[in-house]
Amino acid sequence: MRSKILLALCAVLALHVACGGSTADKGVPGCPASSPTTVSGVVHAPNGTLPVFDAWVYVPASAPPALPEGAACRRCGGSPPGAVVWTRTDPTGSFRLVDVPSGTNVPVVVEIGGWRRVVTVPSVVACADNPLQAEATRLPRSSAEGRIPRLALSTGGGGALECLLRKFGIADSEFTTAGGAGRVHLYAGSGGTDRFDAAHGGSALAPSAALWSDRASLDAYETVLLSCEGSQHPETKPASALKAMLDHVDGGGRLLASHWHNYWLQAGPPPWPAVATFDNNLPDLGAVDAEVPSTPPRSASLAQWLIEAGASVTLGKVPLAAAKHTVTSVAASADAWLTIAARQAVPWFSFAAPFGGAAAQRCGRLTFTDLHGGAGDVSAPGLAFPSAGCTTGLASLSPEEKVLLLEFLETGRCVE
Repeated sequence: MRSKILLALCAVLALHVACGGSTADKGVPGCPASSPTTVSGVVHAPNGTLPVFDAWVYVPASAPPALPEGAACRRCGGSPPGAVVWTRTDPTGSFRLVDVPSGTNVPVVVEIGGWRRVVTVPSVVACADNPLQAEATRLPRSSAEGRIPRLALSTGGGGALECLLRKFGIADSEFTTAGGAGRVHLYAGSGGTDRFDAAHGGSALAPSAALWSDRASLDAYETVLLSCEGSQHPETKPASALKAMLDHVDGGGRLLASHWHNYWLQAGPPPWPAVATFDNNLPDLGAVDAEVPSTPPRSASLAQWLIEAGASVTLGKVPLAAAKHTVTSVAASADAWLTIAARQAVPWFSFAAPFGGAAAQRCGRLTFTDLHGGAGDVSAPGLAFPSAGCTTGLASLSPEEKVLLLEFLETGRCVE
């Protein structure tokens, strides 16, 4: 019956992948239950080392629909649109597709949070497992390999998230100024890197105030990342910008705000000031173990991911070297992903937006973190990106940096 349905779709719609684009057998062959036709593998970040949890992996019935550019209401469905077979990766990044159509040139799609890579499997052998090489299923490093979400990143004197995205594996060619052809647009935040080095064009970065000056500027991006600026700098964040940021996130935008960007929540329009309790006069946490609480439904899987990624050696515990401390509690409708009970601290929390809205209305996500990247990477005016400020090796990731990259992936995910 399944074969007849797909053949009918071929005749009526001339589906490229289901018909002309692959010679796969569209029915499930008569394999014994103990030996189904499967495709297996592991999905990693572009750097090829960090596992990617909860990514969709599927065989499409036709070319996958284009993903929307910019802010969009992305909710998780029961399956990817038009998928023949599908699954999600586990905390190790592993997947196993069952009852895959056998044959030649079978497409397999890896997708999460605006990232997409399409792999053509030359031959899928029936009634057997067909393992894929890890290099084939990692997320794309460049637009030549697949789709990278359009990202805006504000630099800052207290952090260097731009260097962290390089360690994530995004190619230098994808970092450009606003309006450039790359998928990561850099803006100069207070005290942060303000230009590219000569090897990468030497262009000056637009100020971050131009990014958040109105909602239209923000809505051009799928995820906005704000590096710590060393202090709140309210002079660059007028009431109009605070309102634009809230509207952007409520409308489907994704925001990763670090440390002193707590100003967006503290001074923002209601209901954001009610999301968390902040105290800006607390001493830093220093070297301390954070706990993964058991209350959010996905926390057990995230705790396992931290083990697999090498960010933790004890399940549910994460060693932090230099975390800051501004959050003492969060509202019940927000998700606290890391806590330090002894210090009354919440170094990482997030919420689906609109905050407090009905589940069917939630489209965007805001993540706040009191964590910073590696101490060796510096962002400051005159330290041109990437050669002057990004001084630690691309393969060097501290536990805190691995947590930050997990926060980045989680921020861009579809809303459950």
